[in-house]
Amino acid sequence: MTSLLDPITLRDLTLDNRIVLPPMCQYQVTECDGVPTDWHLVHYGARATGGFGLIIAEATGVLPEGRITANCTGIWNDDQRDAWTHIVGFVHEHGAAMGIQLAHAGRKASTYSGFDPAKSGSVALAEGGWETYGPSPIPFPGLATPTEADADYIATVVAAFARAAQRADEAGFDVVEIHAAHGYLISEFLSPLSNHRTDSYGGDFTGRTRLLLEVVDAVRDVWPEGKPLFVRISATEWVAGGWSIDDSVRLAPILKDHGVDVIHVSSGGNVMAHMPTDDDYQIPLAAAVRATGIRVCAVGRITDPFKAQAILDEGYADLIAVGRVALREPSWPLRAAAELDVDSRARYPDSYLRGRWPAVEPVR
Repeated sequence: MTSLLDPITLRDLTLDNRIVLPPMCQYQVTECDGVPTDWHLVHYGARATGGFGLIIAEATGVLPEGRITANCTGIWNDDQRDAWTHIVGFVHEHGAAMGIQLAHAGRKASTYSGFDPAKSGSVALAEGGWETYGPSPIPFPGLATPTEADADYIATVVAAFARAAQRADEAGFDVVEIHAAHGYLISEFLSPLSNHRTDSYGGDFTGRTRLLLEVVDAVRDVWPEGKPLFVRISATEWVAGGWSIDDSVRLAPILKDHGVDVIHVSSGGNVMAHMPTDDDYQIPLAAAVRATGIRVCAVGRITDPFKAQAILDEGYADLIAVGRVALREPSWPLRAAAELDVDSRARYPDSYLRGRWPAVEPVR
């Protein structure tokens, strides 16, 4: 059986193990300039010393108006790239690979971070907000109505993803992940619930997937051949008439043909929906996508090492993303190695060896 702590090779990149820190927004760019800060160095650095095989930085704007909030990171200029370079270098020094999720928030951009419960929804232009864009002038509930993206703006977005990927390469990132999930711009184009266009970027499956494929092709053209490319999708919207798992299964081999190496399988986020509450709710989605022949990263309420190992054992995924539990436990992979009795695969910094997890007692 493949162990959670076994390496995996994707193109020319070999990850030390199969445990991934997924992108999780931090909203810690205090100067509102998109430049990552000491917070990001400590946050991602702690997970590198904590044994993660791959760390994927949060949704990072390819354009200023592509940020979810003014406190989000960006990679549309060289100052941002240079700050990321320092963080990536530290992560590499401690044995982890580093990816970045390239994103455009679409109609869900220009919002408050949520840290202040008195402030929610869209930030007004007079208060530092900005114009938002979507496939159609349909607002997300509680947010401002977006401007319908015209052909020129769509071309700008595609070019911005490509330039962001170039900067990511210059910064030393090992993986680029294109954010096509959770109701942000590309996800909005995929869904018939938010995309009511009648041009070549709307209508049927081919039209609604066109933007994603153009972005994938533009990124793959500039992203080095030896570096893997991920795409994160919402495999279903959990709403009748929306993007479905059948659509995702149809999309997966197309993405593979366009040079995508891994699909990061999440769900929901584009419309209000009743989501399942059980801890395994996204695993069948990952399994269905993986059955098409592409590698998959499973994510969603995975907190127990034995559950993570079981997902691999059953052949449902190739990588396991551990998100919210990693916010409270930066060294989750080290505990997992001990509990799964593969402590020899644990990657401890020398300074932390005195704090190794106790060896697992054999079952008698």
